[in-house]
Amino acid sequence: MKLKPELRAHMDDEGRLVLPPEVRSRYGLRPGAQVYVDERPDRLGLRRAVNYLAKVYIEPTNRCNLECRTCLRNVWSEPLGQMSSATFTRIIQGLRSFSPPPTVFFGGLGEPLAHPDIVEMVGQIKALGSPVELITNGTLLTKERSRQLIDAGLDMLWVSLDGATPESYADVRLGAALPEVLTNLANFRRTRWGGYPPPFSFDYHLKPQIGVVFVAMKRNIADLPAVIHLGSQLGASRFLVTNVLPYTAEMCDEILYSRALTDAIYLPTHWGARMKLPKIDMTDTTRESLFKVMRGGHSMIFAGASFDESNDRCPFIEGGSMAIGWEGNLSPCLPLLHNHVTYLNGWERSLKRHAVGNVIERDLNVLWNAPEYITFRERVQKFDFSYCIFCGGCNLIETNEEDCFGNTFPTCGGCLWAQGIIQCP
Repeated sequence: MKLKPELRAHMDDEGRLVLPPEVRSRYGLRPGAQVYVDERPDRLGLRRAVNYLAKVYIEPTNRCNLECRTCLRNVWSEPLGQMSSATFTRIIQGLRSFSPPPTVFFGGLGEPLAHPDIVEMVGQIKALGSPVELITNGTLLTKERSRQLIDAGLDMLWVSLDGATPESYADVRLGAALPEVLTNLANFRRTRWGGYPPPFSFDYHLKPQIGVVFVAMKRNIADLPAVIHLGSQLGASRFLVTNVLPYTAEMCDEILYSRALTDAIYLPTHWGARMKLPKIDMTDTTRESLFKVMRGGHSMIFAGASFDESNDRCPFIEGGSMAIGWEGNLSPCLPLLHNHVTYLNGWERSLKRHAVGNVIERDLNVLWNAPEYITFRERVQKFDFSYCIFCGGCNLIETNEEDCFGNTFPTCGGCLWAQGIIQCP
């Protein structure tokens, strides 16, 4: 039995590459679409067409019931609020014009379950035919709310777990209790099964799927194996580990990527030799030697997979996504949804949000296809920005308004998402 469907492209009689219909649909490869071709030593890659909307991040509210050590909300001064029914209705109206309907992810800088209408919002999006995902800290995931979300058609529930013991968890997510969150997640899984799951059950075929997000830093990285074990026991089928993004000077001491920003595996390939390594045991015998090789000025390829493929790639643009804040402002990505201060290589950066427009004032389809927005997405795919994450720094790094290559607002050369350091579901 084949575990994966066999997909093949072929050349027609005129020498044109013909892709399977499901691949063309999944990546927005409609007639006339132009896409970038990535040429690698052993393969060609096609990137997603910039005019294809695949995913929409919706921020129901920027309010939250917790005060997490890692959160941007600790240091900003923007007003708090929640998405109105009029704003959400405009989003629904706009999404109807997209075919196939994009995935919708409820999340942002607040707790989605704090919005009183979140269940109805999930149901309305699901009625469009869109896959629906939601991220939560788990504290408001009551038995009743679990049943409501499941009945509304939620496809994926992401839960943030940043510690494996009550002490380490509370050290990051101030105001939350790990036993309560684990109980809520166990009840969610039980409700999804319609009772107690059988022993040795496999949850991968069930909906909603459960995913775990872990924000890695010095104070909690030792808990990661235990967090994965906990998540597996509770039916998680997906795990996402991301680095912490420091919003205060104190949090700079918690980062785990000071070398990753300068080591060869993150440098442009033309700066070093290309080195291919096999899959190999990571043990006390091999670990130090491998780490030394990684820092040797080479572009690393492990078992055919190149580490540098995550360089200079905006996951939001490459993923065909947009973000909509609670007030209806549309941004190209989650990092540009709000004004905020962050730190990079010891430099304080005051980053301005970038709103393409507001869904109350202009139709969602019109905003997505606005010529200036398409031009911006093409510019990000080319990623001809200055190497702010590598260089020693200048005062241009203090904002995202201009860089030394002559790019103007918004510039993306200092974005850690585009270097595979920070990730979002």
